[in-house]
Amino acid sequence: MIVAGSLLATSPAASADPAYGTPSLSYSGVSNPPTSDKPQSKLWWNAGSWWADMWKTGTGWSIFRLDRGTGTWVDTGVRNDSRNSTLADTLWDGEHLYIASHVVAKSVSKSGQQARLYRYSYSAGTYTLDNGFPTTINTNSSETMTIDKDTTGAIWATWTQVAGNSTAGFTSTVYVNNSLPGGTNWTTPFVLPVANPNPAPDDISAVVAFGQNKIGVMWSDQLTESVNWATRTDGTDPASTSSWKVQPAIQGNKQSDDHLNLKTLQADTSGRVFAAIKTSLNDTSSDPTLPELLLLVFKPGTGSFTKSTISVGGDCVTRPQIVLDTQNNLVRAFQTAPPTSVSGCAFSGVAGSIYEKTASMDNPVFAAGRGTPVIQSASSSNMNDVTSSKQSVNNSTGIVVMASDNVAKRYWFSDRPLGPVTPPAPVAAFTATPTTGTAPLNVSFTDTSTGTPTSWAWTFGDSGTSTVQNPSHTYTTAGTYTAELTATNSTGSTSATTTITVNPVPPAGVTVVNSSSASASTASANVTIAAPAGTAAGDVLIAAITADFSPTMSSVPTGWTPIVNGLGINSSSNSGSRAFVYYHVVGTSDPASYTWTLSTAVKWGGGITAYRGVNNTTPLDSPVVTALDTTYSATSITAPSVTTATAGAMLIGGGACDCSAPVFSPPSGWTERWEAPAGQIAELADRFQATAGASGTATWTMSAARAVAVWRTALKPAA
Repeated sequence: MIVAGSLLATSPAASADPAYGTPSLSYSGVSNPPTSDKPQSKLWWNAGSWWADMWKTGTGWSIFRLDRGTGTWVDTGVRNDSRNSTLADTLWDGEHLYIASHVVAKSVSKSGQQARLYRYSYSAGTYTLDNGFPTTINTNSSETMTIDKDTTGAIWATWTQVAGNSTAGFTSTVYVNNSLPGGTNWTTPFVLPVANPNPAPDDISAVVAFGQNKIGVMWSDQLTESVNWATRTDGTDPASTSSWKVQPAIQGNKQSDDHLNLKTLQADTSGRVFAAIKTSLNDTSSDPTLPELLLLVFKPGTGSFTKSTISVGGDCVTRPQIVLDTQNNLVRAFQTAPPTSVSGCAFSGVAGSIYEKTASMDNPVFAAGRGTPVIQSASSSNMNDVTSSKQSVNNSTGIVVMASDNVAKRYWFSDRPLGPVTPPAPVAAFTATPTTGTAPLNVSFTDTSTGTPTSWAWTFGDSGTSTVQNPSHTYTTAGTYTAELTATNSTGSTSATTTITVNPVPPAGVTVVNSSSASASTASANVTIAAPAGTAAGDVLIAAITADFSPTMSSVPTGWTPIVNGLGINSSSNSGSRAFVYYHVVGTSDPASYTWTLSTAVKWGGGITAYRGVNNTTPLDSPVVTALDTTYSATSITAPSVTTATAGAMLIGGGACDCSAPVFSPPSGWTERWEAPAGQIAELADRFQATAGASGTATWTMSAARAVAVWRTALKPAA
C-alpha cells in the first residue's frame, strides 16, 4: 500500500457498520493477504459452480468449490503449492485449469525461487493434476505474476524482476516467458523485447490474450509516468523486437501507479481489452476531484485507448478489479475504500470495505462516489485485495468476488445474481464432416450451437430432414446442397447453413487408397512417416513435409522425386519454415515407413497419401505452381490455375504453415486427406477433374492469421 502525501477530510467511524457479503475461512501461516495481488485472479467458473484457489491453514493452497446452497467454500482436497510465501494466478480455459504460483518479493527478486505452473484436468466434479506438472516458469521471486493462453495453446507469463541495492540503486525489468502448447516445456525467461522495459522497482506487469490471435503485456512505469502496452501476433518469434508493437496506454503527469487489472472479451471479435489502473495524482494534489482510478479500453480497430474515470481522489479508493458482464453489457469495477460509516480518509488507499461500480462496456461512464458496498464487516474495517475471475460473467453464472481481512485473518466473499436466468435465443452453429466428396457421401453433422437449444430441425438440401441433435445423412446424387440447422429454445430460434459438395463418381482412373501423417513437436532431424494402409505396388505416393526454420533435406528415401524442394516461408535460422513435397512409385518390396533426414533437428509435420491408377512413367499431368504469403496476416491464400493435359486427372495440392497447430481448410470442392497435428503444419487435399484443361485457381483458408505457402499440380491417370 502506498501512503499518499495528500490528506483528506475524515469522519469518525460508527460503532458498527452494516455487514455486506459473507465471512468465510479463517487463515494463518501465510505471508501475504491470500486474495492479493492486484492483477491476479483467484476464482473461475466451471461446470455450474464457482471455484477458488484458497490457502488452507496447515496444508497450503487448495482448490475449493462454492456451495451456494449453504454459502460455504468446500475443500475439494486437491492441493497445489504448500509454500506459504507464494501467491497465484488462475486460468480455466474450458478444458484445463492452470495455476501459476510464484514466490512473492516486495523488493529485490531472489534467485532459486521457483515459479510453478500446475495444470489440472476436470471430470465429474474432480480436478486431477496432469502428468508432468508442475512445470517451472522461472526461478526468481517477483511481486506478482499473471498468465494467459494464446491460440497456439502456449501459456504466457509476465512479471517484473528487481535487482540492485539501496547503495547502487535498483533496476526493475519486465520479463515474459512462454511454454509449448498446454503449459509444458517453458523457454528461458526473457526481457520483453521493447524499448525501455525498465520501470520503477515497485511497478508491475500483466498479460492478456485478446482479439482471437494476439497477446498483450501491460506494465506500469512510474519513472516515465506512463502505463505501457506491448502486443504481438500468435505464431511470431516471441523474442524478436519486430514481433512486438509497443505504445503508451496512458501517459502524463502522475498517470501511473503500481495497480492494474486486465480483462478481455474472448468472444468479442473486435478484440477490446479493458484495463483498470490507479493514478498517482493524489500524491501531489489535494484536489478531491482528480481521477484516482481509470478504465482504459483498447480498441484494435483504432489501435488506441480510450479512458474514463472510475473514481476520484475524494472517494479514497485503491486496488481496482474489473469483471466483464456480457449479458448485461456492463463493466463491473470493484475497489477498496473506507467503510460506509466513513465519508473521508486520512490518505488514499486505506483498507475498509469493497465497493462495486458499473458502466456500459460500449460507453463506460461511471456514476460519482464509491459505489455500492458488496463486502463489509460490522466489526473489522480491514477489507482489501478484492479478486475475481478472468472469465466474463452473465445471468447464469452470477458474480462472485472475494477479499481478505488481513487483520482478522479471514476470507470474505460476495455472491450475487445478476438477473433472471432466462436463456437467450440460441445461436445456431454446426460442423459437417466431410463437406466434399464423391457420391454416395455420408456426412456427420455435429451441433455446436450456444445458448442451450432444446430442439433441432435439420434440412439437408436434398429433401432429407432430421430432428436429432447430431444426425448423419447420406447424399446419393452429385450436386451442391445447402444443409441448414434451426436451433430453438423457449426464447426463440436461429439458423445456420453450410454447403455440401457431392462430386460424381469418377470414371476408372485415379483413386485414393489411404493416407498417413506424423509430426515432431520437439526438434528432430529424422522425418519418418508410415506408408498408408493398403498401399500396393504401382501406387503413387505424394508426401508433403513442413520443417521449422530453414533446414535443407540431407537425404531422401530411395525412389522419391521432389515436387517442391525447400520452399521458404520467411525462413531463417530462427524463424519461418520450409515446405518439401515428393512423389514415389511404390515397388514390390517397399518398406513399411519412409525416412527423410533434415540438415538440422527442428520441429516438423508431414503426411503421405497413396493414389491408385496413376501413370507410373509420368505421374504428373501438369506443371507445379506455388503461392507464398510471409506477412503473418494472411487468412487465405490462392494458388494459380493449372492446366491438365489428360481427362480424368486428379488435382492435388496442399498448404504449409509457419505454425504448430492445424489451421487449413481446403478449397471449395476439394477433399482434405490429412493435416499434420502438430510440429509444423503441412496439409494435402485433392479434387477429381473430369475433362482436360484449365482448372481455375484454388483458395485455401486459415482459421488464424499465419505465414503460409501452397502448392498444386495434377496426377496423370494410367489410361
